[in-house]
Amino acid sequence: MDSAKVLIIAEHDQVNLSIATRKAITAAHSLKQYSDNVTISVLVVGCDCANAAEQASYLEGVEQVLVVDDECYQYLLAENIAKLVVDIAPQYTHLFISSSTQGKDLLPRIAAKLNVEQLSDVMGFTSLHSVARPIYAGNAIAEVSSSDSYIVSTIRAASFDACNSSDSRAEIVHLDKAFESTSTRFVELQVSKSERPELANANVVVAGGRGVASKEGFVLIEQLADVLGGAVGASRAAVDADYISNDHQVGQTGKIISPDLYIAVGISGAIQHIAGIKDAKVIVAINKDPEATIFSYADYGLVGDLFELIPDFIHKYE
Repeated sequence: MDSAKVLIIAEHDQVNLSIATRKAITAAHSLKQYSDNVTISVLVVGCDCANAAEQASYLEGVEQVLVVDDECYQYLLAENIAKLVVDIAPQYTHLFISSSTQGKDLLPRIAAKLNVEQLSDVMGFTSLHSVARPIYAGNAIAEVSSSDSYIVSTIRAASFDACNSSDSRAEIVHLDKAFESTSTRFVELQVSKSERPELANANVVVAGGRGVASKEGFVLIEQLADVLGGAVGASRAAVDADYISNDHQVGQTGKIISPDLYIAVGISGAIQHIAGIKDAKVIVAINKDPEATIFSYADYGLVGDLFELIPDFIHKYE
């Protein structure tokens, strides 16, 4: 029977692991239904990232944590990390990272350097060498097989649960490998700071669309999200209208999310938006148009004026 040696490229902020990495580990676990010989290692690359590596060592099913700690990885530049991963890749058969901004930046470089095709946005495995992934904005699922020497995949985090922690600690191995690009350099980091949960990992998301009508209207969306302890999302139409910044965009060209509760306010329900919320456990739609497409996907729908309904909800939950 074929074996699989999986390397998960960890995402972190130098201190804490991303939940998306825990979900990528769950994806690796799913390969065990096709082989009794699957090993999972996690690569933590950074600068002063010992705490993130320690967290990785206590994740269920992880047998080894590779740590590369050097100043050249302080800003987690894809050019530097790609060289490192390519250097150690021959020890593995599968290379995974989540379909995040970092994953989409990093993994194509690795695939190109390894001269293999990348399998993107994987939502499941049908064998050690084949995957299921969405196409046509999630309206169809394609099964894709690879005969390459490496299976290089970005993992659709919304399709997997986060792996559990374990009482046992995996082996931590420190590698002395510094690869610094001469063609790129770090200039500036601009971060949107918020006390709200991160959109990609929030249990509750309240999102507004074109029907919110203005930046001022989005204040209601933010207030409802705050009383529910949730994150704020938006449709592309709302972002294009400059009601809110694009880091809040949900959908095919935005973030793919899977909250326990998704409240769509003033969102028509274009298929590109639905592609980003299909994995939500419960979808609630609020729209004054009873024929809005979003109602076809919602578990619960409320027809009415959002500017009358949302303040009532906020007052009730405050």
